[in-house]
Amino acid sequence: MSTKKKYLLGMDCGTTNIKAVILSEDGTTVAEASRPSTFISPGQNMQEQDANDWWRQSVEIFQSLAQQAGPEVVKNIQGISISSHTVSMLPVDKDGVPVRNAMTYQDSRSVEELQYIVDKVGFEKFVKIVGGQPSVAFLPCKILWFKKHEPELFARTAAFLQASSYINFKLTGVMSSDIDQATRTQCLNMSRLSWSRSIGDAIGIDLNRYMPRLYLVDEIIGKVTREAAQETGLVAGIPVIAGCSDAMASMFALGLSELGQAGESSGTTSLVFVGAKKKSRMDLPVITRPCAISGMPWVFDAPIQTSGAALKWFVDKFAAEEREYCEKNGLNIFDYLNERALQAPAGSNGLLFLPYLLGERAPLWNDYARGLFVGLDMNMSRDDLIRSIFEGTAFALRNVVETVRKSGGKCESLRICGGGAKSRTWAMIKASMLNCPVYLLDDSCGDVPVGDALLVGNRVGVFGSLAEGVEKTIKVKEVIEPNPQWAAVYDKMYAHYVKVYENLDEELKVMRRDVLDIQQTQLEEKQREEMNSRDTVA
Repeated sequence: MSTKKKYLLGMDCGTTNIKAVILSEDGTTVAEASRPSTFISPGQNMQEQDANDWWRQSVEIFQSLAQQAGPEVVKNIQGISISSHTVSMLPVDKDGVPVRNAMTYQDSRSVEELQYIVDKVGFEKFVKIVGGQPSVAFLPCKILWFKKHEPELFARTAAFLQASSYINFKLTGVMSSDIDQATRTQCLNMSRLSWSRSIGDAIGIDLNRYMPRLYLVDEIIGKVTREAAQETGLVAGIPVIAGCSDAMASMFALGLSELGQAGESSGTTSLVFVGAKKKSRMDLPVITRPCAISGMPWVFDAPIQTSGAALKWFVDKFAAEEREYCEKNGLNIFDYLNERALQAPAGSNGLLFLPYLLGERAPLWNDYARGLFVGLDMNMSRDDLIRSIFEGTAFALRNVVETVRKSGGKCESLRICGGGAKSRTWAMIKASMLNCPVYLLDDSCGDVPVGDALLVGNRVGVFGSLAEGVEKTIKVKEVIEPNPQWAAVYDKMYAHYVKVYENLDEELKVMRRDVLDIQQTQLEEKQREEMNSRDTVA
């Protein structure tokens, strides 16, 4: 293999796996490796990970990559970028040694602390500062819980790190905070892009003391040290950039390289990216974050709660007839549903599906919304029902895109990766729903570490531009144009989709509260009956 070639290393410390690739300057993957992540649940509502495991698994991955690629490739790695799940609370001492396990974003033990902080700051002021609804998933309440319940460990704490910044520290000896993950902590003043004094005061700490220096996502924070090189099999002196969240890295893996290109990472849930020229207001349902793409300084990223999950729900709960047919004929159930959906007309003969089976994140941000079928009648066919599922999730996508367009987002085309990119029917519906072309990426594309590699490749000059790196690395399988007749139908039906939910919002909120009360009462009655039954038997 020629020593003249240049290479890049991208890694993602995900929730369930840590994965990494070595990417060649021609866009080919030279080596890849992964290791599973382990969760620790020390008590109710507690989710943790051991940062020492992050590093141990990273070392194994680096060693595997080096062995696969060989010394000539490793010598020519031009840069490293690492992303991670976020937000985590990892306290480390002055030497960078973890003083306890990291609390991950799933950890919800600090509900009381969250309410205290919101009351202290004031709800409206809190939202204006952090640019989002207060949630137990984020950092302020976790730090306060740690400070209250583990004061001796807190006294040893010098800094709070994210998963990627801890691995970066082990590689370089430099503690850092990347601006992308910082915007997701709810510790940052989003208007000033600096650590919030008000949030810090509510916690009772100076955030500037505990949060490492802020870096742009593609800013070089340091180089691989000799000690790290000896441990990992890498070469000392490789530049390491600050990196970003796995969400931001997935945007680069989609191949977005210029303003107007939007992206959807489509799986069980979806994550939507839409670029903007200007920073948004902070009181909007979806806000902008800094972006490292030239000509696209800001990006809206918006999560949708159920996309592929809605289709799987339909298969599990309602599609016994279709499952049986597929089993008899050796067909894939999802391929079959794609075919059946196309037998119904656009608009599913007036049947609307609102896919809020687990509540909704963007742009509604509530957990009480629930799924709805609207427009059922005696003439409804199975094909109408199936198509309405595809259309309902596409209406949810349009709701996000329309929301960010009103706030300055620019969406002229949509690139889709993940499991959702395998459905041509879904892509046809989305193209007409958004009235823009949809680019389906090859199955080999869209892996988060590739996005990391593209980010650092653009920074260190391996690629002349991000667009060049995307062209070499990200392969488009097909471009689907809107169907004008479908688009006209969806324009009419979308207005009803939005209005139906708006009219039911308050009722769904009250109903959800009452349902939870009823379920709790029924559970208690069942437990009493079981206890009485055991007493009778005894």
